[in-house]
Amino acid sequence: MRYATFALRETPHQPRLGLAVGEAMVDLAAARTWAQGARGLPAESLPDSLFELLLAGPNAWDYARRVAEALGGEDLLRLKGAHRSPVCFPLEQVLLYPPLPRAMSLRDFYAFEAHVAAAHAIRGREISEAWYQMPVFYYCNAHSLVGHDETVPHPAYSSALDYELEIACLIGRAGRDLSPEQAVEHIFGYTILNDWSARDVQRREMSVGLGPAKGKDFATSLGPWVVTSDELVERATDRPGVYDLEMLARVNGEVRSRGNWKDIHYSFGEMIARASQEVFVFPGDVIGSGTVGTGCLLELTRGEGPWLMPGDVVELEVERLGVLRNRVGDKKSKET
Repeated sequence: MRYATFALRETPHQPRLGLAVGEAMVDLAAARTWAQGARGLPAESLPDSLFELLLAGPNAWDYARRVAEALGGEDLLRLKGAHRSPVCFPLEQVLLYPPLPRAMSLRDFYAFEAHVAAAHAIRGREISEAWYQMPVFYYCNAHSLVGHDETVPHPAYSSALDYELEIACLIGRAGRDLSPEQAVEHIFGYTILNDWSARDVQRREMSVGLGPAKGKDFATSLGPWVVTSDELVERATDRPGVYDLEMLARVNGEVRSRGNWKDIHYSFGEMIARASQEVFVFPGDVIGSGTVGTGCLLELTRGEGPWLMPGDVVELEVERLGVLRNRVGDKKSKET
C-alpha cells in the first residue's frame, strides 16, 4: 500500500486520503463507496486523513486494504463512487502534500557511519566512541513539512543550502521502552526524507555547543507517499527495519549521490527503541535515518560548495519508495 495525501489541482486546499496505484491516485473515500456497492464490502467508514487513519488502528488499516483489493482488475479511471464521484485520477491531475502534512514529532537520527565519518573528517576529527554506543538524534520542526513537487524557499539567512538523502518511518502504534524487535511492529510505513540544511548557519550554531536549529528548521521534505512494510518484504535483511534498496540523489538531472539502505549502522528498530526509552512514541511521529553516505553536498565538496541555488531541482529516489522532487525557490533579501 502506498498512502498519500493529495488534492486536485483545481481545489488545492481540499486534501484527501489516497492510494497511489501505478500512475494513478485512488480517492479512498470514493473507492470505499464503490466497493460497498459493486463488491458488497461491509458498510464501514474510513478516516479522511492519514493521521486519523493511524489513530483508527489496525482494523481501519485492514479495511482500507480490503477496499484496495476490491479494485483489483478494474479500469480504475472509469469507476464512480457515491454521487458519481471519480474513484481515481491520473497523477498529473493531482497535487501531493507531505503524506502526513503535520507530524506529531520529527526526530532525525545520525545512523549511516559513512556520512558520520565524512562529516567528522571535514572537521579533522574521528568519530567519537559515544556514537558507536547509542543512536543519537535531534528534533526537527514538525510544522515546516514540504511535499513532492513543492518549492522550497531558499532561506534568506544562508548562502550554503544543501540537500540530504534520507529515509523516514512513520509510527503507527504507541509504545514505550520497546526492544528493536518490538519497535518494528510499531512502524506503519516508510517514506523519503530530505533534511534541507543551511550549512553555514548550522556550522555557527554547533560551534556554540547546541543545534542544529535554524540551520535545519526552515523545511523538511517528505514523500511522495508512505509505503507499508509488506511492499518491501522480499528486500528485507536480517536486521529489523533494514532493506536492501538503492538510494540516489539528482541535482538538475545529474546524479550526485548513491547509497543503499542496507548500509545503515543503526536499524530503524534500534533507532525507535532508543527514542522510546522512558517516553512514548505515538502515531504520527516521524523517525528519520540521517543521511546516507555521499548523500549531501557537504560530503561531496568537503564543505566548500558550490551549494544549491534558486532554480535548482533536487530529486531523491529510493527503490520501492519512489521519487521525491523539489525546486529551490528564490532567496528573499534579509530586509523582507
